[in-house]
Amino acid sequence: MKGVCRESPSVYQLEALLDAYSGNLHHVDQVFPSLFLGDVVIANDKSKLKKMGITHILNAAHASWECTGDGIDYGPEIQYYGITAEDCPQFNMRLFFYPAAEFIHKALNTPNGKILVHCVLGKSRSATLVLAYLMIYQHFSLEDAIRHVAKRRCIAPNRGFLEQLQSLEAEQHSRLWRCNIL
Repeated sequence: MKGVCRESPSVYQLEALLDAYSGNLHHVDQVFPSLFLGDVVIANDKSKLKKMGITHILNAAHASWECTGDGIDYGPEIQYYGITAEDCPQFNMRLFFYPAAEFIHKALNTPNGKILVHCVLGKSRSATLVLAYLMIYQHFSLEDAIRHVAKRRCIAPNRGFLEQLQSLEAEQHSRLWRCNIL
């Protein structure tokens, strides 16, 4: 719920929420209006991206050893933002929460803007950035963001990323609390 102060669920409780998806696995799923979460296969399919009307791409696995699509020239009709992130719990994804959320927000506020956020499988790095966007710009709690996305796509941010999202949520609650007092 938006604006309600409550204790954040534990990482184990968040992982249980991630199991909510009961659908089939796809290369891409719409998880919010004009916001698509996908894998490297869809990111490499320029004709499918064109049919979908994608105008922006955020690659959370840019230049990583497992992502082979970094050399794609999407042309002038697609704005590209690459983040070199490792899918390991020790990687500091927090460094990219606000820049990625801002890129997503700008894409969604572009006339007819549609954005694909992807990594290799579209389950951990890219999902983490989509969850951060929902928390930062749409004011979802972490729990609500996970529930929302997990109903639409199988996601599995690693434990380190979940802990970093918990820190983001605590930071936002602190900021909100300070604003309400002043």
